[in-house]
Amino acid sequence: MPLRVAPAPPLPVPGRNTPRARVVPVWASLLALALGGFGIGTTEFATMGVLPDIAGDLDTSIPTTGHAITAYALGVVGGAPLFAVLGARVPRKGMLLALMAAIGLGNLLSALAPSFGLLVLARFVSGLPHGAFLGIAAVVAAALVLPSRRARAVATTMAGLTVANVVGVPLAKLLGQALGWRSTYVTVVVIAALTLVAVELLVPRVSAGRDASPRRELATLRR
Repeated sequence: MPLRVAPAPPLPVPGRNTPRARVVPVWASLLALALGGFGIGTTEFATMGVLPDIAGDLDTSIPTTGHAITAYALGVVGGAPLFAVLGARVPRKGMLLALMAAIGLGNLLSALAPSFGLLVLARFVSGLPHGAFLGIAAVVAAALVLPSRRARAVATTMAGLTVANVVGVPLAKLLGQALGWRSTYVTVVVIAALTLVAVELLVPRVSAGRDASPRRELATLRR
């Protein structure tokens, strides 16, 4: 009696859901990632709009208060290779959630900082996840669609940064001037919380890949 070979199950198509997964449109996943970029773009530049308010409240000069901006930039530079090594083999969605939680925590510490020194430290912590989140978000966005649509998917994700400059930063500045500079960072905490919910509900799980390693991730940063 001849043997019958069962047909192989169909492979999941990028951009579609597997039979056991909830039906989530790709555009919704990309908007969830873009929301994270919106929060990052807002916190990156919002400090500039409330420098006089911070200086007056914490009894420092405006030039000295500018060190808070420098601290954030140093965190961005140092955080990218740090998280590239630590998260090389961690599932992408898990890294996105952890990084956004760190961004929210850093901004919460910024809002609660009782002294200028602690504010500078909190801004440094806030900058650490910046580059890693955007990089992983771009990788996840590209994995959700067909190769011919990857550029558009990544562009959609990064559009959150552009919208932040047009809407997020001015809004945070207005809130900071009306309700106090601490409300600027509270606004980012709220955006971070919304991003955590959106990523958890709308972004599918994407593995880091079998060939992922700290050396490979660092090599990507050099390009």
